[in-house]
Amino acid sequence: MSTDGNKKQFWKRNAAKVPGSIQHVYGAQHPPFDPLLHANLIKAGNKPPPTTPGKPKKATTFQEFESITSDAWDVGDDDDELLAMAAQNLNIEVVMETANKVMQRHFNLKLTSPVSFASQSSPYTDGRLVKSHSEAPIGSPKDELRKLSWSGIPRQVRPITWKLLSGYLPANAERRESVLKRKRHEYFGFIQQYYDSRNDEHHQDTYRQIHIDIPRMTPESLVLQPKVTEIFERILFIWAIRHPASGYVQGINDLVTPFFVVYVFEYIEEEVENFDVSSLQEEALRNIEADSFWCMSKLLDGIQDNYTFAQPGIQKKVKALEELVSRIDETVHRHMQHYEVEYLQFAFRWMNNLLMRELPLRCTIRLWDTYQAEPEGFSHFHLYVCAAFLVRWRKEILEEKDFQGLMLLLQNLPTMHWGNEEVSVLLAEAYRLKFAFADAPNHYKR
Repeated sequence: MSTDGNKKQFWKRNAAKVPGSIQHVYGAQHPPFDPLLHANLIKAGNKPPPTTPGKPKKATTFQEFESITSDAWDVGDDDDELLAMAAQNLNIEVVMETANKVMQRHFNLKLTSPVSFASQSSPYTDGRLVKSHSEAPIGSPKDELRKLSWSGIPRQVRPITWKLLSGYLPANAERRESVLKRKRHEYFGFIQQYYDSRNDEHHQDTYRQIHIDIPRMTPESLVLQPKVTEIFERILFIWAIRHPASGYVQGINDLVTPFFVVYVFEYIEEEVENFDVSSLQEEALRNIEADSFWCMSKLLDGIQDNYTFAQPGIQKKVKALEELVSRIDETVHRHMQHYEVEYLQFAFRWMNNLLMRELPLRCTIRLWDTYQAEPEGFSHFHLYVCAAFLVRWRKEILEEKDFQGLMLLLQNLPTMHWGNEEVSVLLAEAYRLKFAFADAPNHYKR
């Protein structure tokens, strides 16, 4: 692909913060769960009684604080507990119904891309799910939970499933209650010791920016509730001081919302956007806050380079998106080139906010079901989702005949009425792209 070296660089290196290290997220590939292949593997189990948690050590200095704030996660033993929970909580009929809807819709669509992927490896063949050649061996409980979750998680079991998929809860049921209590106590220990430092001179700018950014978030009916605003401010500030090399970066604030909303689901039946969060008991609010903090932290561990100086992780992903789109739909790519639309001008936000500003919250939550079930979902699979998302608007893009029209379209895509069906089709297309380009250059896989 040819590039124009004379074009001005859109993103300038003017960030004031210097970020920290990068940690990887978990590893082997796990395609969508195939209920037809795996139904006989589901078995039930009993939950042993919980154990008593330990109390976190209290730090007396910032240096001691840094030395004890390891984000080590209590990964579970390789037992049958996750598989049993998957059988009990993720209804197979729900999974199959979702998968059938995806396939029916998917195969009714005509491929608009000039590249045919019919011969490529895909989870969808002949109207049914099939096992991918790269699928992990059958038998791992963690793999089974991911496969069950890939096609969407029922609302009533989404909170515990997200905690398990993120690594916040261990697989071993005997340790779950003690881990939750310990991590929650640890988080509020940070609040007690360090939240007052938001008024210190060297933290004022960080806190001020967080305070400014939160009211700009959506849905406004939720985040503008005083109790919710306070919770978000604490979560973001504590995360920032726990990562002093990067600090707070705009965009991180949006990543709290899906976790917060899903964990509120544990306590209410109505929609969160229209619910008065302050009516919840204090203990419930504390649990939601701590759980949201730890799970957001785990997500950010896998995409830390998105928020380092000049945000190189995002720049690499945007460049990879441009190259990927040039291969899957050269017409769209050349159309944007012709009108001098730089991918960084619209896709930076797609990577920085994980499409949260492009999709309704309900769609983001459904998308994150798959991201958490897909290894490296937020850091790797998201690239293919963005490519599928862009090509989804092929007709509308080609109808625009100037720079201004293209930018207005790409920054305001009409997804207001999207639901689970549209997201499921998007994910199916992204999955096809992932395996069609399994042998693509390494930068697609970063």
